[in-house]
Amino acid sequence: MSSPQNSCVLSQDMIMEILSWLPVKDLLRFKCVSRWFHHLVTNPAFVKLHLQRSSKNTHILLTFEDWDKRRDYAIVCPVQDLFDNPSSTLQTLHHKHLPFNRSYAILGACNGLVCLQDSCFEDKFKEYWFRIGNPTTRVMTKDSPHIRLNLSDYKHPFMFGFGYDEWNDTYQVVLLDNNKNQSQKLEVRVCCLGDTCWRNTLTCDAVAPMIGLQSHGTCGAFVSGTLNWLVYPKSRCSDDDERGGTKMNELEIFCYDLKKKTCSYFSMPDGILEVPPFDTELKVLNGCLCLSHHHDDNFFVWLKRDFSDEKSWSKLLNYKNRPSTCYCCRHYMEIICIREKDDVVLLADTGLQAEFTLCNIRDNRIKVREIYNENKQSLFSYDYVQSLVFPCRN
Repeated sequence: MSSPQNSCVLSQDMIMEILSWLPVKDLLRFKCVSRWFHHLVTNPAFVKLHLQRSSKNTHILLTFEDWDKRRDYAIVCPVQDLFDNPSSTLQTLHHKHLPFNRSYAILGACNGLVCLQDSCFEDKFKEYWFRIGNPTTRVMTKDSPHIRLNLSDYKHPFMFGFGYDEWNDTYQVVLLDNNKNQSQKLEVRVCCLGDTCWRNTLTCDAVAPMIGLQSHGTCGAFVSGTLNWLVYPKSRCSDDDERGGTKMNELEIFCYDLKKKTCSYFSMPDGILEVPPFDTELKVLNGCLCLSHHHDDNFFVWLKRDFSDEKSWSKLLNYKNRPSTCYCCRHYMEIICIREKDDVVLLADTGLQAEFTLCNIRDNRIKVREIYNENKQSLFSYDYVQSLVFPCRN
């Protein structure tokens, strides 16, 4: 008498549930198994489910200039590699991981997508356009509609930003159009992924951007459905001389809500020093708005842990560096990433010092100092999550 054979067949919903926890690279391999797997991995519902369950804060998008090779790199890098061996990881990064294949300006990263901006000059005009790519899946859009601007009409640098409107499920590139001939007005112009033209969405009072050492201030920091730029006080927007006397505590943050198409302002953290803004920067760190600035040999970092609460700013770090030996070799610190479990941050001296520092947040104690290749300059990091998100409308 033969024993009955028991078989267990998983439902498609159960298979989708299991696969949604797997890394992107494994799922991309499964696309070749069958048409069903290919359909699943590219299904918009599965892509969103996988994104919700993807590990956060395990990777960053690291950008830097390599003077030896005379090109810029934008590479997805595991955070743990940088904490384990920061200098050697940077040295071999562009050999181990796929970089973008040409130089672009990075407008930001969101849900695994990276917005890359290109431009060209023609007489007094400058044209901008962008592409959106997913470095993990190696898929990239074609060029967006161009926007053509007459440089003689502008007094301030152009401010762009890249973000995601979850309500309308759209990825948007935003331009703050500060045309000096528009009676001190600012027009917010938007181009969504898949659009055929740029649209004006809001007109408000003009703003004057606060630009850091590496000009990252022209790119908005995307947090909680909003893009944010560091700007001078509204009262000093039109007066260059007055802006020269602005202190850190007087700066403001201009906030544009992608869903509501509205703008607002909020102030600097309570307790910030009344000192001239030097190499001031606004970025995103582990999903929180991050503000950093220098004063003498001190490097200050503030974190806004609850974006909806204007009083949720807290001082993350007050790092006192070694005194610079000369003015031309002064320190220009950049916070690269944070390992919150043991309260350690990785800092990079992006000036002529070319040094990584692992610093304990609790007591500002130095754990490790490493010199890196001085030909790699202008290090900057963006929050990044590996995803299956396609840079196109589904």
